[in-house]
Amino acid sequence: MILDGKCPTGPIEQTWDKHRFDLKLVNPANKRKYNVIVVGTGLAGGAAAASLGELGYNVQAFCYQDSPRRAHSIAAQGGINAAKNYPNDGDSIYRLFYDTIKGGDFRAREADVWRLAQVSNNIIDQCVAQGIPFARDYAGYLDNRSFGGAQVSRTFYARGQTGQQLLLGAYSALSRQIKAGTVTMYNRREMLDLVVVDGVARGITVRNLVTGALESYAADAVCLCTGGYVNVFYLSTNAMGCSVTANWKAHKKGALFANPCYTQIHPTCIPQAGDYQSKLTLMSESLRNDGRCWAPKKKGDTRPPNQIPEEERDYYLERKYPSFGNLAPRDIASRAAKEQCDEGRGVGPGGRGVYLDFAASINRLGEDTIRERYGNLFEMYEKITDENAYKSPMRIYPAPHYSMGGLWVDYNLMSNVPGLFVLGEANFSVHGANRLGASALMQGLADGYFVIPYTIGGYLATIKPGQVKEDHAEFKKSTEDVNKNTEKFLSINGKRTVTDFMRELGTMMWENCGMARTKESLEANIKKIPALREEFWKNVKVTGSGADLNQQLENAGRTADFLEFAELLCRDALHRNESCGGHFRSEYQYDDGEAKRDDVNFCYVGAWEFKGVGAEPELHKEPLKFDNVHLAVRSYK
Repeated sequence: MILDGKCPTGPIEQTWDKHRFDLKLVNPANKRKYNVIVVGTGLAGGAAAASLGELGYNVQAFCYQDSPRRAHSIAAQGGINAAKNYPNDGDSIYRLFYDTIKGGDFRAREADVWRLAQVSNNIIDQCVAQGIPFARDYAGYLDNRSFGGAQVSRTFYARGQTGQQLLLGAYSALSRQIKAGTVTMYNRREMLDLVVVDGVARGITVRNLVTGALESYAADAVCLCTGGYVNVFYLSTNAMGCSVTANWKAHKKGALFANPCYTQIHPTCIPQAGDYQSKLTLMSESLRNDGRCWAPKKKGDTRPPNQIPEEERDYYLERKYPSFGNLAPRDIASRAAKEQCDEGRGVGPGGRGVYLDFAASINRLGEDTIRERYGNLFEMYEKITDENAYKSPMRIYPAPHYSMGGLWVDYNLMSNVPGLFVLGEANFSVHGANRLGASALMQGLADGYFVIPYTIGGYLATIKPGQVKEDHAEFKKSTEDVNKNTEKFLSINGKRTVTDFMRELGTMMWENCGMARTKESLEANIKKIPALREEFWKNVKVTGSGADLNQQLENAGRTADFLEFAELLCRDALHRNESCGGHFRSEYQYDDGEAKRDDVNFCYVGAWEFKGVGAEPELHKEPLKFDNVHLAVRSYK
């Protein structure tokens, strides 16, 4: 099967405007007849539910947290991109489009990325109108700073709390619709199945995480806005509750999973401190605006950083990438840090760290200026490490952070299952093989505020509302299947905890499919994962019952899905015999260690079809065309 992304044709500057005009409309009086389910209420989901509610649709919104305000979007720190060109430094919609295509190593769709760049300016206008407290310059205009992969300052920010402030804006808009009655909010519900009737998405089955009850909800369209899957590595910067479950359930019901091997390793995280740590902490990429990355030139140098003289330091990013320096993109900066540590020049416990040094910036700008820009990040670092980063460099090391892969969607954000839309990090669409910093918030809000309100109307206008209700046989079957799974978890009564299995899987994934992969390491994982999965179903211990709050049961379900998904991720990485973005196959690199892409054989989206647990999935391809940005070796030197 050759997949069709349904991208509009013609001059790219006109594609989105032309497409919006061509989409069918739903009469305002008819919108209230349509029910739309939105799963996940972070930036993408919260914005989508609010926008669709404002348009007049009946929206049912679901989240597993006790409030939408606790979505993982809140953890985003550094900023959100837009091509406003306020600093007059040469930015434009075309430059943001170009940087994003190049940053993703030419593995994203041109039309989708153009639309993202185009609507980015609308996002800033809307967020300012909502009252988001963006930083401002001396004249009162919105301030900008730089992020990796760009030579212009286009990132709007609210100190180190941009995600939190944007989420509060989306939550405010959502709350307005809840009050107006267009959105019904269901907190503490986890989606455990997608209900498909005659090949069309018609609803979901959820577990009420407080009472344990299974509930069915029917709708005319389902929007998944459920984030990414990098917790498959166990240790990551994601919230503990982030999982692949919603996407995986949809995949098992027919939705294609695209480019699962594209995962992002963020270069500036606080290094792991112990074997039993359950989470890693991100330090914003914006810190690389004023911080300089370095490692000791001498192997095994254990002197305190302030005692290592300037001439004995290797500012490796400035040395290797003089044009971009410390603002090299995340995949490149991460591999460069790993290279220092692998050569024996890492710092801190276990030699797994490099320095991020602010001494030069403090001398030049003063500590107060640095405190104003990044104060809350410095406080967070000190609370975790007990080190004062104003006096001594921070220690950082790469960590899993974001997933560029996700469910396959066309230009309308609809998956190959009619009626199933996928937004934000849960889809694969715009970041290619590597996401540039400050583009995640941009995509989430673009999809939620400015894309889905148009494209879902084009779909709903073609169907009759309310064709399927919760009493349909497929809903009953879905509930029975979920119930059987729950009973199975509780009946095993083995000897290993859920966390024990997840830690083993994550370690296996990090070592063999993490920052670098090889044919041998991936084949080893593909052999080991089914064995671990088999043991899980024989030897896991889940206490308690399914009739009340039971976080062990919740985690068991998520781990079971990760144990299936991890195999697909490795298969995708194995078949792609090239290096691009976050997918670095050690066999495919240039003499200087840079990633070696193969456009002749792999310039496509790889979308996988589920064929059964343990069975080999089927690969479908969507060829990628580059008419506006020519394929070229990606260089930041």
